[in-house]
Amino acid sequence: MSYLFTSESVSEGHPDKIADQISDALLDHFLAFDPESKVACETLVTTGQVVLAGEVKSTTYLDVQQIARDVINKIGYTNGEYQFSGDSCGVISLIHEQSKDINQGVDRETKELQGAGDQGMMFGYATKETENYMPLALDISHKILQVLADLRREKTEIDYLRPDAKAQVTIEYSDDNRPHRIDTIVVSTQHDEFDTDDKKMLAKIKKDIVSILIPRVKAQLPENIQTLFDDQITYHINPTGKFVIGGPHGDTGLTGRKIIVDTYGGKGAHGGGAFSGKDPSKVDRSAAYAARHAAKNLVAAGVAEELLLQVSYAIGVVEPTSIYVDTYGTSNVSMNDGEIALKVAELFDMRPFAIEERLKLRNPIYLETAAYGHMGKTPVTVNKVYESPYSGRVEKEVELFTWEKLDKIKEVKAAFGL
Repeated sequence: MSYLFTSESVSEGHPDKIADQISDALLDHFLAFDPESKVACETLVTTGQVVLAGEVKSTTYLDVQQIARDVINKIGYTNGEYQFSGDSCGVISLIHEQSKDINQGVDRETKELQGAGDQGMMFGYATKETENYMPLALDISHKILQVLADLRREKTEIDYLRPDAKAQVTIEYSDDNRPHRIDTIVVSTQHDEFDTDDKKMLAKIKKDIVSILIPRVKAQLPENIQTLFDDQITYHINPTGKFVIGGPHGDTGLTGRKIIVDTYGGKGAHGGGAFSGKDPSKVDRSAAYAARHAAKNLVAAGVAEELLLQVSYAIGVVEPTSIYVDTYGTSNVSMNDGEIALKVAELFDMRPFAIEERLKLRNPIYLETAAYGHMGKTPVTVNKVYESPYSGRVEKEVELFTWEKLDKIKEVKAAFGL
Protein backbone atom coordinates (compact mmCIF):
# COMPACT_ATOMS: atom_id res chain seq x y z
CA MET A 1 0.00 0.00 0.00
CA SER A 2 1.32 3.47 -0.89
CA TYR A 3 2.03 5.96 1.90
CA LEU A 4 2.94 9.60 2.50
CA PHE A 5 6.06 10.97 4.18
CA THR A 6 6.74 14.62 5.05
CA SER A 7 9.80 16.70 5.91
CA GLU A 8 10.22 20.41 6.57
CA SER A 9 12.96 23.00 6.40
CA VAL A 10 13.30 26.58 7.63
CA SER A 11 15.09 29.56 6.10
CA GLU A 12 18.27 31.23 7.30
CA GLY A 13 16.03 34.06 8.53
CA HIS A 14 13.95 31.82 10.79
CA PRO A 15 14.54 32.85 14.43
CA ASP A 16 15.98 29.48 15.49
CA LYS A 17 18.31 29.48 12.50
CA ILE A 18 19.50 33.01 13.26
CA ALA A 19 20.48 31.69 16.70
CA ASP A 20 22.25 28.68 15.18
CA GLN A 21 24.22 30.86 12.77
CA ILE A 22 25.34 33.27 15.49
CA SER A 23 26.46 30.35 17.68
CA ASP A 24 28.44 28.79 14.84
CA ALA A 25 29.96 32.13 13.80
CA LEU A 26 31.26 32.53 17.34
CA LEU A 27 32.63 28.97 17.27
CA ASP A 28 34.40 29.60 13.94
CA HIS A 29 36.07 32.74 15.27
CA PHE A 30 37.29 30.94 18.39
CA LEU A 31 38.69 28.06 16.30
CA ALA A 32 40.28 30.42 13.77
CA PHE A 33 42.40 32.09 16.45
CA ASP A 34 42.77 29.07 18.77
CA PRO A 35 42.08 25.66 17.17
CA GLU A 36 42.12 23.99 20.59
CA SER A 37 39.20 26.08 21.87
CA LYS A 38 36.47 24.28 23.77
CA VAL A 39 33.19 26.00 22.97
CA ALA A 40 29.52 25.56 23.81
CA CYS A 41 27.74 28.77 22.77
CA GLU A 42 23.98 29.23 22.98
CA THR A 43 22.05 32.14 21.47
CA LEU A 44 18.59 33.57 22.10
CA VAL A 45 17.03 36.13 19.75
CA THR A 46 13.83 38.09 20.31
CA THR A 47 12.44 41.53 19.52
CA GLY A 48 15.45 43.85 19.29
CA GLN A 49 17.61 41.65 21.51
CA VAL A 50 20.29 38.95 21.29
CA VAL A 51 21.49 37.02 24.35
CA LEU A 52 24.72 35.00 24.13
CA ALA A 53 25.43 32.39 26.79
CA GLY A 54 27.56 29.30 27.23
CA GLU A 55 30.96 27.99 28.24
CA VAL A 56 34.30 28.60 26.52
CA LYS A 57 37.90 27.63 27.16
CA SER A 58 40.17 29.51 24.76
CA THR A 59 43.35 31.57 24.56
CA THR A 60 41.67 34.17 22.35
CA TYR A 61 39.25 36.99 23.09
CA LEU A 62 36.56 38.10 20.64
CA ASP A 63 34.21 41.01 20.04
CA VAL A 64 31.22 38.67 20.27
CA GLN A 65 28.72 41.49 19.95
CA GLN A 66 30.08 42.57 16.57
CA ILE A 67 30.21 38.97 15.30
CA ALA A 68 26.53 38.55 16.17
CA ARG A 69 25.61 41.81 14.43
CA ASP A 70 27.52 40.84 11.27
CA VAL A 71 25.65 37.52 11.05
CA ILE A 72 22.26 39.21 11.50
CA ASN A 73 23.01 41.79 8.79
CA LYS A 74 24.28 39.15 6.36
CA ILE A 75 21.05 37.16 6.76
CA GLY A 76 19.10 40.27 5.77
CA TYR A 77 17.81 41.81 8.97
CA THR A 78 18.91 45.35 8.12
CA ASN A 79 15.56 47.15 8.18
CA GLY A 80 14.16 48.78 11.30
CA GLU A 81 10.64 47.86 10.17
CA TYR A 82 11.45 44.22 11.01
CA GLN A 83 11.84 45.16 14.72
CA PHE A 84 15.14 43.29 14.61
CA SER A 85 18.26 44.63 12.92
CA GLY A 86 21.94 43.87 13.23
CA ASP A 87 22.74 47.56 13.46
CA SER A 88 20.33 48.41 16.26
CA CYS A 89 19.61 45.29 18.34
CA GLY A 90 20.99 44.90 21.83
CA VAL A 91 23.57 42.13 22.31
CA ILE A 92 24.15 40.77 25.81
CA SER A 93 27.02 38.33 26.45
CA LEU A 94 26.80 35.91 29.37
CA ILE A 95 29.55 33.58 28.12
CA HIS A 96 31.82 32.19 30.84
CA GLU A 97 34.64 29.67 31.26
CA GLN A 98 34.10 25.94 30.71
CA SER A 99 33.78 23.77 33.81
CA LYS A 100 37.07 22.14 34.83
CA ASP A 101 35.09 19.06 35.89
CA ILE A 102 33.94 18.56 32.29
CA ASN A 103 37.26 19.48 30.73
CA GLN A 104 39.22 16.87 32.75
CA GLY A 105 37.34 14.10 30.96
CA VAL A 106 38.24 15.48 27.53
CA ASP A 107 41.83 16.73 27.67
CA ARG A 108 44.43 14.02 28.28
CA GLU A 109 48.24 13.70 28.19
CA THR A 110 48.04 12.53 24.56
CA LYS A 111 45.35 13.68 22.16
CA GLU A 112 44.69 10.12 21.02
CA LEU A 113 43.30 9.38 24.49
CA GLN A 114 40.83 12.28 24.35
CA GLY A 115 37.57 11.25 25.96
CA ALA A 116 34.09 11.96 24.66
CA GLY A 117 32.79 15.38 25.72
CA ASP A 118 29.48 13.89 26.85
CA GLN A 119 27.48 10.70 26.98
CA GLY A 120 24.77 10.03 24.42
CA MET A 121 23.95 8.39 21.11
CA MET A 122 24.37 9.83 17.62
CA PHE A 123 22.99 8.69 14.28
CA GLY A 124 24.07 8.75 10.66
CA TYR A 125 21.76 7.93 7.77
CA ALA A 126 21.98 7.57 4.00
CA THR A 127 19.61 6.51 1.24
CA LYS A 128 19.94 6.05 -2.51
CA GLU A 129 16.75 7.96 -3.29
CA THR A 130 18.73 11.13 -4.10
CA GLU A 131 22.13 11.87 -5.66
CA ASN A 132 23.43 13.25 -2.36
CA TYR A 133 22.12 10.22 -0.43
CA MET A 134 19.62 12.34 1.51
CA PRO A 135 15.88 11.82 2.08
CA LEU A 136 14.00 13.36 -0.86
CA ALA A 137 11.35 15.35 1.03
CA LEU A 138 13.99 17.14 3.10
CA ASP A 139 16.25 17.72 0.11
CA ILE A 140 13.45 19.45 -1.83
CA SER A 141 12.40 21.44 1.26
CA HIS A 142 15.94 22.80 1.63
CA LYS A 143 16.12 23.70 -2.07
CA ILE A 144 12.80 25.55 -1.95
CA LEU A 145 14.10 27.84 0.78
CA GLN A 146 17.53 28.31 -0.76
CA VAL A 147 15.95 29.42 -4.02
CA LEU A 148 13.50 31.61 -2.10
CA ALA A 149 16.50 33.32 -0.43
CA ASP A 150 18.09 33.84 -3.85
CA LEU A 151 14.91 35.49 -5.10
CA ARG A 152 14.75 37.67 -1.98
CA ARG A 153 18.29 38.95 -2.54
CA GLU A 154 17.85 39.45 -6.29
CA LYS A 155 14.64 41.50 -5.87
CA THR A 156 13.90 41.21 -9.59
CA GLU A 157 11.13 38.66 -10.06
CA ILE A 158 9.82 38.89 -6.48
CA ASP A 159 10.53 42.13 -4.60
CA TYR A 160 8.51 41.87 -1.38
CA LEU A 161 10.15 38.96 0.46
CA ARG A 162 11.47 39.19 4.02
CA PRO A 163 13.99 36.75 5.60
CA ASP A 164 11.72 34.45 7.66
CA ALA A 165 10.28 31.41 5.87
CA LYS A 166 9.40 27.71 6.20
CA ALA A 167 8.79 24.96 3.65
CA GLN A 168 7.33 21.47 3.87
CA VAL A 169 7.15 18.71 1.27
CA THR A 170 5.02 15.54 1.35
CA ILE A 171 6.07 12.67 -0.91
CA GLU A 172 3.80 9.81 -1.95
CA TYR A 173 5.71 6.52 -1.96
CA SER A 174 4.73 3.42 -3.90
CA ASP A 175 4.38 -0.09 -2.46
CA ASP A 176 8.10 -0.79 -3.01
CA ASN A 177 9.16 2.32 -1.04
CA ARG A 178 10.01 4.36 -4.15
CA PRO A 179 9.04 8.04 -4.46
CA HIS A 180 6.00 8.11 -6.75
CA ARG A 181 4.92 11.77 -6.79
CA ILE A 182 4.92 14.96 -4.75
CA ASP A 183 1.61 15.19 -2.97
CA THR A 184 1.78 18.51 -1.07
CA ILE A 185 4.05 21.56 -0.86
CA VAL A 186 3.69 24.10 1.95
CA VAL A 187 5.52 27.44 1.85
CA SER A 188 5.11 30.19 4.43
CA THR A 189 7.14 33.30 3.66
CA GLN A 190 7.41 36.60 5.47
CA HIS A 191 6.65 39.59 3.22
CA ASP A 192 6.35 43.36 3.12
CA GLU A 193 3.08 45.16 3.65
CA PHE A 194 0.91 45.18 0.51
CA ASP A 195 -1.19 48.12 -0.70
CA THR A 196 -3.96 45.71 -1.75
CA ASP A 197 -6.35 43.79 0.49
CA ASP A 198 -5.35 40.48 2.08
CA LYS A 199 -7.12 38.34 -0.51
CA LYS A 200 -5.29 39.96 -3.46
CA MET A 201 -2.03 39.86 -1.51
CA LEU A 202 -2.31 36.11 -0.87
CA ALA A 203 -3.26 35.43 -4.48
CA LYS A 204 -0.17 37.33 -5.67
CA ILE A 205 2.15 35.47 -3.29
CA LYS A 206 0.71 32.07 -4.26
CA LYS A 207 1.00 32.84 -7.97
CA ASP A 208 4.64 33.91 -7.59
CA ILE A 209 5.59 30.87 -5.50
CA VAL A 210 3.95 28.39 -7.87
CA SER A 211 4.96 30.03 -11.16
CA ILE A 212 8.39 31.50 -10.30
CA LEU A 213 9.87 29.70 -7.29
CA ILE A 214 8.81 26.10 -7.97
CA PRO A 215 10.03 26.03 -11.63
CA ARG A 216 13.43 27.29 -10.46
CA VAL A 217 13.59 24.56 -7.82
CA LYS A 218 12.49 21.92 -10.29
CA ALA A 219 15.21 22.98 -12.76
CA GLN A 220 17.89 22.28 -10.14
CA LEU A 221 16.74 18.68 -9.65
CA PRO A 222 17.70 15.62 -11.73
CA GLU A 223 15.25 14.51 -14.40
CA ASN A 224 13.95 11.50 -12.44
CA ILE A 225 12.96 13.82 -9.58
CA GLN A 226 11.47 16.45 -11.89
CA THR A 227 8.95 13.86 -13.06
CA LEU A 228 7.51 13.74 -9.52
CA PHE A 229 6.13 17.27 -10.00
CA ASP A 230 2.68 17.10 -11.60
CA ASP A 231 -0.38 19.35 -11.86
CA GLN A 232 -2.07 17.50 -9.00
CA ILE A 233 0.22 18.87 -6.26
CA THR A 234 -1.66 20.55 -3.41
CA TYR A 235 -0.09 23.91 -2.56
CA HIS A 236 -0.56 25.65 0.79
CA ILE A 237 1.07 29.06 0.44
CA ASN A 238 0.99 31.27 3.56
CA PRO A 239 -2.02 29.25 4.75
CA THR A 240 -2.56 31.39 7.86
CA GLY A 241 -2.80 34.52 5.70
CA LYS A 242 -0.78 37.71 6.16
CA PHE A 243 2.83 37.16 7.35
CA VAL A 244 4.42 40.58 7.82
CA ILE A 245 5.45 40.20 11.47
CA GLY A 246 8.12 37.52 11.55
CA GLY A 247 11.70 36.77 12.49
CA PRO A 248 12.67 37.29 16.14
CA HIS A 249 9.93 39.93 16.50
CA GLY A 250 7.29 37.30 15.73
CA ASP A 251 8.86 34.32 17.48
CA THR A 252 11.78 33.96 19.88
CA GLY A 253 14.65 31.88 18.47
CA LEU A 254 17.02 29.53 20.28
CA THR A 255 20.10 27.57 19.28
CA GLY A 256 19.44 23.89 18.65
CA ARG A 257 15.67 23.82 18.17
CA LYS A 258 15.80 22.64 14.55
CA ILE A 259 17.80 19.42 14.91
CA ILE A 260 15.53 17.42 12.59
CA VAL A 261 15.86 20.09 9.89
CA ASP A 262 19.62 19.92 10.51
CA THR A 263 19.81 16.16 9.90
CA TYR A 264 17.39 13.90 8.00
CA GLY A 265 13.93 15.44 8.21
CA GLY A 266 12.54 12.66 10.38
CA LYS A 267 13.95 9.80 8.29
CA GLY A 268 16.38 7.52 10.09
CA ALA A 269 16.76 8.78 13.65
CA HIS A 270 18.25 11.54 15.80
CA GLY A 271 20.02 11.09 19.11
CA GLY A 272 18.65 14.34 20.52
CA GLY A 273 21.78 16.50 20.75
CA ALA A 274 22.01 19.80 18.88
CA PHE A 275 25.04 20.76 16.78
CA SER A 276 25.48 24.52 16.45
CA GLY A 277 27.82 26.35 18.80
CA LYS A 278 29.63 23.16 19.86
CA ASP A 279 33.30 22.44 19.15
CA PRO A 280 34.15 18.92 17.90
CA SER A 281 35.06 17.56 21.33
CA LYS A 282 31.29 17.45 21.80
CA VAL A 283 30.40 14.12 20.20
CA ASP A 284 26.81 15.33 19.77
CA ARG A 285 28.26 17.04 16.75
CA SER A 286 31.44 15.27 15.68
CA ALA A 287 30.12 11.71 16.03
CA ALA A 288 26.94 12.61 14.16
CA TYR A 289 29.14 13.81 11.29
CA ALA A 290 31.28 10.67 11.50
CA ALA A 291 28.17 8.47 11.48
CA ARG A 292 26.85 10.27 8.38
CA HIS A 293 30.25 9.86 6.69
CA ALA A 294 30.24 6.13 7.38
CA ALA A 295 26.60 5.60 6.39
CA LYS A 296 27.01 7.53 3.14
CA ASN A 297 30.13 5.62 2.10
CA LEU A 298 28.51 2.28 2.97
CA VAL A 299 25.44 3.04 0.86
CA ALA A 300 27.49 4.51 -2.00
CA ALA A 301 29.65 1.37 -1.99
CA GLY A 302 26.56 -0.80 -2.36
CA VAL A 303 26.41 -2.40 1.08
CA ALA A 304 22.72 -1.43 1.30
CA GLU A 305 20.16 0.78 -0.41
CA GLU A 306 19.38 2.53 2.88
CA LEU A 307 21.31 2.46 6.14
CA LEU A 308 21.09 3.86 9.67
CA LEU A 309 24.17 3.86 11.90
CA GLN A 310 24.14 4.56 15.62
CA VAL A 311 27.22 5.23 17.76
CA SER A 312 27.17 5.91 21.52
CA TYR A 313 29.59 7.26 24.11
CA ALA A 314 30.24 7.68 27.83
CA ILE A 315 31.63 11.04 28.95
CA GLY A 316 35.40 10.96 29.32
CA VAL A 317 35.71 7.50 27.74
CA VAL A 318 37.77 7.10 24.57
CA GLU A 319 36.12 4.15 22.83
CA PRO A 320 32.43 4.27 21.83
CA THR A 321 30.16 2.14 23.97
CA SER A 322 28.31 0.71 20.95
CA ILE A 323 27.95 0.76 17.18
CA TYR A 324 24.63 -0.34 15.66
CA VAL A 325 23.51 -0.72 12.04
CA ASP A 326 20.04 -1.08 10.50
CA THR A 327 19.80 -1.66 6.76
CA TYR A 328 15.97 -1.82 6.76
CA GLY A 329 16.10 -5.12 4.89
CA THR A 330 17.96 -3.55 1.93
CA SER A 331 21.37 -5.16 2.53
CA ASN A 332 23.27 -6.38 -0.55
CA VAL A 333 25.86 -8.42 1.36
CA SER A 334 25.76 -11.86 2.96
CA MET A 335 25.99 -10.51 6.51
CA ASN A 336 23.38 -9.60 9.05
CA ASP A 337 23.23 -6.06 10.41
CA GLY A 338 25.20 -7.00 13.53
CA GLU A 339 28.05 -8.36 11.40
CA ILE A 340 27.97 -5.21 9.27
CA ALA A 341 28.31 -3.14 12.46
CA LEU A 342 31.45 -5.07 13.43
CA LYS A 343 32.95 -4.28 10.01
CA VAL A 344 32.05 -0.62 10.44
CA ALA A 345 34.00 -0.54 13.71
CA GLU A 346 37.05 -1.87 11.83
CA LEU A 347 36.73 0.56 8.92
CA PHE A 348 35.85 3.78 10.74
CA ASP A 349 37.74 4.82 13.89
CA MET A 350 35.04 6.38 16.07
CA ARG A 351 37.28 7.60 18.88
CA PRO A 352 36.71 11.36 19.38
CA PHE A 353 40.20 12.52 18.43
CA ALA A 354 40.32 10.19 15.42
CA ILE A 355 37.06 11.71 14.18
CA GLU A 356 38.44 15.24 14.63
CA GLU A 357 41.56 14.33 12.66
CA ARG A 358 39.84 12.35 9.90
CA LEU A 359 37.22 15.00 9.19
CA LYS A 360 39.45 18.03 9.94
CA LEU A 361 37.00 19.37 12.49
CA ARG A 362 39.32 21.73 14.38
CA ASN A 363 38.97 24.29 11.60
CA PRO A 364 36.49 27.20 11.27
CA ILE A 365 34.02 25.32 9.07
CA TYR A 366 30.76 25.56 10.96
CA LEU A 367 28.85 28.71 9.97
CA GLU A 368 28.11 27.12 6.59
CA THR A 369 26.42 24.18 8.32
CA ALA A 370 23.99 26.31 10.33
CA ALA A 371 21.28 26.78 7.67
CA TYR A 372 19.71 24.38 5.14
CA GLY A 373 21.07 21.26 6.79
CA HIS A 374 24.37 19.91 8.07
CA MET A 375 24.15 16.85 5.82
CA GLY A 376 23.88 16.45 2.06
CA LYS A 377 25.95 19.44 0.96
CA THR A 378 28.88 19.33 -1.46
CA PRO A 379 32.41 19.22 0.00
CA VAL A 380 34.43 22.26 -1.08
CA THR A 381 37.71 23.97 -0.19
CA VAL A 382 37.50 27.71 0.54
CA ASN A 383 39.63 30.54 1.91
CA LYS A 384 38.24 32.26 4.99
CA VAL A 385 39.42 35.45 6.69
CA TYR A 386 38.81 36.35 10.34
CA GLU A 387 39.61 39.66 11.99
CA SER A 388 39.60 40.53 15.67
CA PRO A 389 40.40 43.83 17.41
CA TYR A 390 42.21 41.75 20.04
CA SER A 391 43.92 39.00 18.02
CA GLY A 392 44.60 40.50 14.60
CA ARG A 393 43.83 38.83 11.27
CA VAL A 394 43.84 35.16 10.31
CA GLU A 395 43.43 33.69 6.82
CA LYS A 396 42.83 29.96 6.46
CA GLU A 397 42.15 27.48 3.67
CA VAL A 398 39.61 24.98 4.98
CA GLU A 399 37.54 22.06 3.70
CA LEU A 400 33.80 22.36 4.25
CA PHE A 401 31.53 19.32 4.73
CA THR A 402 34.33 16.74 4.88
CA TRP A 403 31.83 14.19 6.24
CA GLU A 404 30.12 14.23 2.84
CA LYS A 405 33.21 12.99 0.99
CA LEU A 406 32.96 9.57 -0.66
CA ASP A 407 36.57 8.74 0.15
CA LYS A 408 36.15 5.31 1.74
CA ILE A 409 34.26 3.49 -1.01
CA LYS A 410 37.24 1.38 -2.14
CA GLU A 411 37.99 0.28 1.41
CA VAL A 412 34.35 -0.53 2.07
CA LYS A 413 34.02 -2.56 -1.14
CA ALA A 414 37.17 -4.50 -0.33
CA ALA A 415 36.01 -5.21 3.21
CA PHE A 416 32.59 -6.45 2.08
CA GLY A 417 33.76 -8.22 -1.08
CA LEU A 418 31.80 -5.94 -3.41
